[in-house]
Formats: sequence, structure tokens, C-alpha cells
Amino acid sequence: MKQQEEIFEYLQKEFGEETVEFYKGDVGQPWLKLPAEYLKKMANFLRDNAELRFNTLMCLSGTHYPDKSELGVTYHLHSTLHGHTVAFKVATPADQPEIPSVESIWKTANWHEREAMDMFGILFKDHPNMKRILCPDDWQGYPLRKDYKPQEYYQSMPTGT
Repeated sequence: MKQQEEIFEYLQKEFGEETVEFYKGDVGQPWLKLPAEYLKKMANFLRDNAELRFNTLMCLSGTHYPDKSELGVTYHLHSTLHGHTVAFKVATPADQPEIPSVESIWKTANWHEREAMDMFGILFKDHPNMKRILCPDDWQGYPLRKDYKPQEYYQSMPTGT
């Protein structure tokens, strides 16, 4: 079973020291920060490398960082073969929120990416069905962004705001 630091070293060795950052806070699981442009290659590596084999995407969550004008996605992976886990984050500018889709790597990302798009407005490039999943297609805004202002009416009905 690999520890977070070891997984970090694997990625640095494969993709270069400047491509991945390691964060270990006082609380919670350590995590890695990956650049969006390397996401697809790194995700394939994490899944396919014989010593890593992260064959399960457990969770994919959107986040809004208004102080940085960024949106982010946090991924939690698990290897059912080796028993280790890893968490990593990818950031994107809030005014052009696009991140490559990992749906072709882990099929469970399909629903999670659609939810992150619906709630945060993050677009996942090359997703096979990038449309709203929780809100109606004509809903205005993204409800989990910290600057979200709810619409007062939807189809002439008050929304309760």
C-alpha cells in the first residue's frame, strides 16, 4: 500500500517535478495539486501503473474559491487491488471554467462531472453528455457557487427566496 508521498514521487518522476504539488495540512488527508492540462495523462497513469492501479473514482467534487477567482475539482481515488487512496485537486479560472473529463478513464465520473457542471458551472471537455442533471435546463446560475444569487421566480412561480 502506497502512501501519499510515494504517489506524489511517482507522479513527479513520470511528469516532472514542476507538474505536481504536495500539500499536507494539520487536519485531514494530504492531497496533490495537478495542472488541468496534465489531468488526463496523469489520470491514465494513476489508473494503469501496475504499482498504483487506482481503478476506482470514489468521488469528484466541485469547489468555488471566490478569493482566487477559481473553481476547483477534488478527486478521491482508491485502488481495490492495493488498498491505497489518493486525493488530488485541479483548479480552473472562474471566468473560463473548463477541465478535461475523466469519464473515459473512470465511468463513474459521468454523473459526478455533470453534477459539478450543474452546481458550479465547471465544463468538462470531451464529456459525452455535458448537460444539467439536477436543475432544469433553463435554470439560471450555479447554486453551489458562493456568489450565487437565487432567481426569485422560475416559470412564473416564486422560488421562496
